[in-house]
Amino acid sequence: MAFSCTLSHPLFSKIRCVSVSASSRVAVAMSNDSVAMEEKSSKLKIPHVLSVAGSDSGGGAGIQADLKTCGARGVYCSTVITAVTAQNTIGVQGVNLVPEEFVAEQLRSVLSDMQVDVVKTGMLPSIGVVKVFCRILKEYKVQALVVDPVMASTSGDVLANSSILAGLWEELLPMADIVTPNLKEASALLGGVKLTTVADMHSAAKSIHDFGPRHVLVKGGDLPASLDAVDVLFDGINFHEFRASRIQTRNTHGTGCTLASCIAAELAKGSPMLQAVQVAKHYVETALNYSKDITIGSGPQGPFDHLLKLKHSFSSSSRQRGFSPDDLLLYAVTDSGMNKRWGRSIPDAVKAAIEGGATIIQLREKEADTREFVELAKASLEICRSHGVPLLINDRVDVALASDADGVHVGQSDMSPRVVRSLLGPDKIIGVSCKTPEQALQAWSDTADYIGSGGVFPTSTKANNKTIGLDGLKTVCLASKLPVVAIGGIGIGNAGSVMEIGVPNLKGVAVVSALFDRECVTTETRKLHSVLTDVLSTQASR
Repeated sequence: MAFSCTLSHPLFSKIRCVSVSASSRVAVAMSNDSVAMEEKSSKLKIPHVLSVAGSDSGGGAGIQADLKTCGARGVYCSTVITAVTAQNTIGVQGVNLVPEEFVAEQLRSVLSDMQVDVVKTGMLPSIGVVKVFCRILKEYKVQALVVDPVMASTSGDVLANSSILAGLWEELLPMADIVTPNLKEASALLGGVKLTTVADMHSAAKSIHDFGPRHVLVKGGDLPASLDAVDVLFDGINFHEFRASRIQTRNTHGTGCTLASCIAAELAKGSPMLQAVQVAKHYVETALNYSKDITIGSGPQGPFDHLLKLKHSFSSSSRQRGFSPDDLLLYAVTDSGMNKRWGRSIPDAVKAAIEGGATIIQLREKEADTREFVELAKASLEICRSHGVPLLINDRVDVALASDADGVHVGQSDMSPRVVRSLLGPDKIIGVSCKTPEQALQAWSDTADYIGSGGVFPTSTKANNKTIGLDGLKTVCLASKLPVVAIGGIGIGNAGSVMEIGVPNLKGVAVVSALFDRECVTTETRKLHSVLTDVLSTQASR
């Protein structure tokens, strides 16, 4: 019997259907499956850190550092603001405390609803705020409490009254799973005792542990007698020393907040304490080393880059743009065997191709080991960046990540473009080889930036590679929503006919042996570039 029905589940958006009874069962089954999928998705638990701290208008420490750190470590971070500061790289110009009642309201708002795993405290500016925090936290179950006893900024500006020490001793520290004082804060907690050696740090960690926290991490970044940055963790039984290279940089603002929030993030993900501290120590060292030469502000202490992105943005600025389809015009694909035959290194071949007019470079390396490939990629990238030419890596996402290349080109049997995108991020260029219209449409769905279609003609660089000819290339181009570069067997003699097939999204040709299996790469590239530009000029004049 025929009947009509309306599916009102959100995933079906009020789809109206007319069917027989068998189809109705299919529709109901689909609806039930969708509900089950939605319920399963809604139960996916996201690691969650609540940061209770002050706001830093300069963005380097406090709440801002906690948000960036948790984001970098793949953890959600909610916030409770205890104070608003006016500060920059020169120092702290003002502190405005949030009323205790509103701190309490923020705490209840987040804790009552958002399934917090770990709470991390930073600046608690008054004994009243400490008491409010401890009272409310006892009402809610969380996995761990990380206490960074902030009383002064790294530059020495006082951010909290010393009267809160009594509150820390009596209420907060006994609740803490870990407390992370620096040398000055540890000294203050112990009544002003001087800490000048690693042995002093051991003693301080043990004494602070007597106040009740389950772990104490005394941070020795300012220890004058040590060549390394040494932190000491005490778990009530054993001491653990964490050493890292001392990074020579002015950009150390917010290191304490960052270390503590990274520990909190790792605990939220389920790591044991020792591992969480180890990861956090390595993370801070990596971020400091990455950021050691950046300049933000004119004061003596600058912030660092939690996301390890700023230098890349700056170094890429010579191109002053993202990916452009016009980059595909003369797509040079290196071949290590050919370059060896002619006595050229890969970087030399890249430089020669760019000087001849190559508009994008792909490194295809099948012989070098990974370490050597990364070094070749870095050397080639330096050349490409100096000329504003994108550099892609063939297949190897790991090499692209390690060298900071501009993107990756993958084949149908490689990692899918969508997975590559999740690893490389939104700003990298991703291309994928396609022979059919269906593959071209899938590339669009998988967030690729362009497709390489072919082999158009037979080629010696890939054995048993099925060719699609000019008609097949045109079919793929017409189906594709992405710009297309033609690949396979293309050289000076046939590049013009390829570009003249009459589809607007065919943007260029990819070439291997016609450039690199020749005595002079620059000369051959220049000749091919001339052929391509002549075709474009002719098309533009029609």
